[in-house]
Amino acid sequence: MRTILVSGDGAELVAAATALHHAGRGRRTHLLAADDPHRAVDALLGVRLTAEPARYADALTVSRTDPQAAFQGAVHGIQDALGPALDLLGATPLEREELTALPGTAQLALLGALRRAEAAVLVVAAPRPAELIAALALPEQLDRHLARLLPEQRQAARALRPLLAAVAGVPMPADWLFEARTRAAAALAGARAVIEAPTTTVRLVVDAAAPRPQELRRARAGLALHRLRLDAVVAHRALPAAAVDSADPWLANRAARERDELAALAEELDVPLLISRQPEPALEAVAAQLYDEGAAPAVAEHPWWVEDRLAEDGLLVWHLTLPGADRTELDLVRRGDELVLGLGDHRRILTLPSALRRCTVSGAALTDGVLSVRFAPDHDLWPRG
Repeated sequence: MRTILVSGDGAELVAAATALHHAGRGRRTHLLAADDPHRAVDALLGVRLTAEPARYADALTVSRTDPQAAFQGAVHGIQDALGPALDLLGATPLEREELTALPGTAQLALLGALRRAEAAVLVVAAPRPAELIAALALPEQLDRHLARLLPEQRQAARALRPLLAAVAGVPMPADWLFEARTRAAAALAGARAVIEAPTTTVRLVVDAAAPRPQELRRARAGLALHRLRLDAVVAHRALPAAAVDSADPWLANRAARERDELAALAEELDVPLLISRQPEPALEAVAAQLYDEGAAPAVAEHPWWVEDRLAEDGLLVWHLTLPGADRTELDLVRRGDELVLGLGDHRRILTLPSALRRCTVSGAALTDGVLSVRFAPDHDLWPRG
């Protein structure tokens, strides 16, 4: 499945136009409104979206996430698993009608929708970049916490639980906890499979009149930190190209300034800059402006690799490509066999490659969007000879 997550200013319009573009070429396409509280996608399409996929046009179906239903389903699943314990405690089960979604439920609803989607092309009108990155990073984080709190190895001892409890007095979790862990691990694995697939990309949308390059750099750095693939940046609602020759000096100056800002932005990017212009045409025309003219979306490659400089400098250097990263927002901590890396509000715990686990960190530098962490061999751990 080709998955395109569209995020930023005007994401609803760009996502809808993108979905129509793919459906118009005969690909079985689904448009998902994942963060649309004011139903902007509904207004664009002229239909009321629900959680159930509905046909909108040939080869195109549409739907929206339902955090309330996702939360209700999750709570009832937990209540079913804890039924005997709740009865023993005399607790009254919560009714579906009295449950209201809690913060973070929208992220879980998005992950569930990604895991269950069935289409050749899935286009998502996604949350704002910071919220989207947090949602896409959640499966890896939860999987790590789950592995720490209830390791897979403990499941092998399930058959020995009664014996251990009776003979050695070792406490073991009840069967329902193991079953819940298995279900959670399967759900997380399904979401990660979609997120980490090479056919899943993010498309960022900025306002052409105010592209805010610093915010865009932070978003690009956050995506690169979590190895999420950026395939294009869309400048939305740019002035007509002819506006630079307008007889109105104010309009001509504004158009020239916007043209220069977008040219500087395109020069900085390592992915195509796609432009849609005012006046805002029909969705099909927006799609034609974005995808039938100029450069097509192309995923930027941001490799991470270990450089062997033992012979020259006695070092191994781990290079992490993080375009847009700002040195002032960088936070780096070595923790055992892991490297805790923070970029502003974005944070990720990285497992060190095997060779680097036998080294100590001797320094780091951020140059031209590449973080280079230097490791010196620990002679107590490094193989002799």
